[in-house]
Amino acid sequence: MSVDLDHIRQVREEADCLYNEQQIEEAIANMGKAITEQLSDSNPLIYCVMNGGLVITGKLMTHLQFPLEASYVHATRYRDQLTGGQLNWKVRPTQDMKGRTVVVVDDILDEGHTLDAIVDFCKEQGAEKVLTAVLIDKKHDRKARPGMKADFCGLDIEDRYIFGYGLDYQGYWRNANGIFALKGH
Repeated sequence: MSVDLDHIRQVREEADCLYNEQQIEEAIANMGKAITEQLSDSNPLIYCVMNGGLVITGKLMTHLQFPLEASYVHATRYRDQLTGGQLNWKVRPTQDMKGRTVVVVDDILDEGHTLDAIVDFCKEQGAEKVLTAVLIDKKHDRKARPGMKADFCGLDIEDRYIFGYGLDYQGYWRNANGIFALKGH
């Protein structure tokens, strides 16, 4: 597959910065404080949803100053595309969740189908409680379930195509140090 890096660079140059690095880091610290207050005595299992959840999970875990286990799951509906399709499990959770509190950490709650499927899987595996933590909650009425919300959320965002801080544009710019929206989207 040939990638037009000039196009990828142009997308970043023309994008609107919706949240800068300082605003995002503050939101992550606040999420960490809220999670710590609720879970510091519960021996939770933290699951990073790959690949988007990589940045937020790594940064968030430095704010969780209590014992926890961390691992990852890889399920996607996007596969480097702009719109989601059928859920594709690449790596399912492997730890024993029976009787545990599980926190599923992802980059964004957009429609929520992927997150919903992961939460259901954890419950089926016997997790006592399953909570969700996302950096971004996209505001629209197309959620997988009416009223769907994450238990812990850093920032709300308008309904635009965004990238940065783990979120990608065609597989690129997960490393962008802000949350950016595509020009015209």
